[in-house]
Amino acid sequence: MSQFLVDEAATIALAENLYNAMPENKAGWTVLLTGELGAGKSTFARAFIKFAGHIGPVPSPTYTLIEPYELPAGTIYHIDLYRVSDPEELRYLGWSELDCGFRLVEWPDRAPNLVADADLNVELHYDGDSRRASIHGLSERGSSLIKKIN
Repeated sequence: MSQFLVDEAATIALAENLYNAMPENKAGWTVLLTGELGAGKSTFARAFIKFAGHIGPVPSPTYTLIEPYELPAGTIYHIDLYRVSDPEELRYLGWSELDCGFRLVEWPDRAPNLVADADLNVELHYDGDSRRASIHGLSERGSSLIKKIN
């Protein structure tokens, strides 16, 4: 699935559409956010977390690496791997303990083995002065979700 994003509002709308298309119980899902610096990954993540019911700021987890959000529908872990230099570092971050929540991962290319366990890849990239989003199913349930929103 590919979508042209004319502005920030379009990126926010895409996050809302994806959130609403997902099952109510999002526990165990992993969504990867890929793309160049400034392409809209953090905008997408912030919007997704807000649509999940979070009220207040959504800081970038660039330095903390993981920001948990305890919400009525479950826990969302906003994860930024930009500063991770070795995939083994995930073990020290307690990655396996995050299975019970929904994982929204920026810069997943820093730990290439994440693709094997992920459900969706949301790739955001520049398209002239605007952006384009490409969403790919990486698991059976991720692929089914893509068919549902197309």
